[in-house]
Amino acid sequence: MSDSTTEPVLRWAWLGMVGYQDAWEIQREISLARRSGALVDDALLLLEHPPVYTVGRQGEARHLGAGPEALVAAGAEFLEVDRGGSVTFHGPGQLVAYPIVRLAGVFPIPRHPAHGDVDRYLRALEAALIATAGAYGVEVTRRPPYTGVWADERKLAAIGVKLAGGVTTHGVALNVATDLGWFDRITPCGIEGAGVASLETLGGTGHIPVEVAPVLAAALASAFGRRLEDAGALDGLLRSHAREASAA
Repeated sequence: MSDSTTEPVLRWAWLGMVGYQDAWEIQREISLARRSGALVDDALLLLEHPPVYTVGRQGEARHLGAGPEALVAAGAEFLEVDRGGSVTFHGPGQLVAYPIVRLAGVFPIPRHPAHGDVDRYLRALEAALIATAGAYGVEVTRRPPYTGVWADERKLAAIGVKLAGGVTTHGVALNVATDLGWFDRITPCGIEGAGVASLETLGGTGHIPVEVAPVLAAALASAFGRRLEDAGALDGLLRSHAREASAA
């Protein structure tokens, strides 16, 4: 029997409702700390965002419906970001998870131990999302060649990641009780003809992101082969960021 106390740690924190740009800056700070070794353990941030449309590196103008101005006029922010993928929506009722992990430590490439396997990482994110949905009686699957998890042709959770200096940022967005009408204004993830779903529309009713957060955190830790623990040293970085933001 293995000793769980010897397993590497994934430290997680629930941040509540956080503006996208503020969360983006928190990710940058924590990823730099992880790259430098100032943060010894991998980290996981879980949160909700106010309404915001983000477009990644593979985004195209035709995916944006009537355009950025119309999206802003609808009551959301619009941001171009440095993750992979096209356009998506984040907002209340959606659980967002940002794993900040040293990828080579989680999924090393055989004979190239200094490099991490991005494909295995994506599949692990999907496995965690499938397990989380299953905990609420909702069955979803992969749909190659697309990322994310799906109920037929409706996407329940989207994935968009970045790898820099061997450390991951960005992550996954799981629709728990999201107002799916926001997605009608775009081509979600740039996939023509695809729909979207939530735990609520798939039968997992009565749940909110703060409730689902520890379930997803545990599933991600399991998929990464990590022992899940509370924020610990991560909390110091989060508090420092909050103080700096208040002073700005």
